[in-house]
Amino acid sequence: MTTPPDTTTAKPRELLKVEAAAKRLSVGRTTMFNLIKAGHIETVQVGRLRRVPDTAITDYIAKLTAAQHAA
Repeated sequence: MTTPPDTTTAKPRELLKVEAAAKRLSVGRTTMFNLIKAGHIETVQVGRLRRVPDTAITDYIAKLTAAQHAA
C-alpha cells in the first residue's frame, strides 16, 4: 500500500507553463504572451517548450510595486 505524497511540504514548481503563470498574475493567456513578447517577463526554453521561471513572476510583481510607489 502506498501513501499519497505529503502536500504540506511539497515545493512549488519553479518553472511554470505560460497559462499557469498567467493564472498566478490573474491575467489572461494573451496578456501574458504580450508581457513576454515585450520583455517584461523572462522565460526559458526547455527543449521545444517555453516556461516561465517562478522568480520571473516575483520579479515582475516587485517591479510593478516599485513603479507604483515611485509615482
